[in-house]
Amino acid sequence: MAIEVRVPTILRTYTDGAKTVTGDGATVAELFTDLEARHAGIRDRLVDGGELRRFVNVYLNDEDVRFLDGIATPLSDGDSVTILPAVAGGAEAPA
Repeated sequence: MAIEVRVPTILRTYTDGAKTVTGDGATVAELFTDLEARHAGIRDRLVDGGELRRFVNVYLNDEDVRFLDGIATPLSDGDSVTILPAVAGGAEAPA
């Protein structure tokens, strides 16, 4: 089963600069395990304690997996998974 994974710029150091990679797995968790085997170090940036890291958003065919079954969300051949780190921060303008 081939799943297309869109990788954000900040994680492309783990994929040798590739914007998209393919992986296998029946669930998002299994996909992340497969990605780790192919791109060492990436899983730790996505998962902490068996759950998605707080500031990492993962979309399955444009649906946020947090509103589905989290990392237990089932995958099908041809699905597209997008990893999108949350953007926050900045400073208030000086008064």
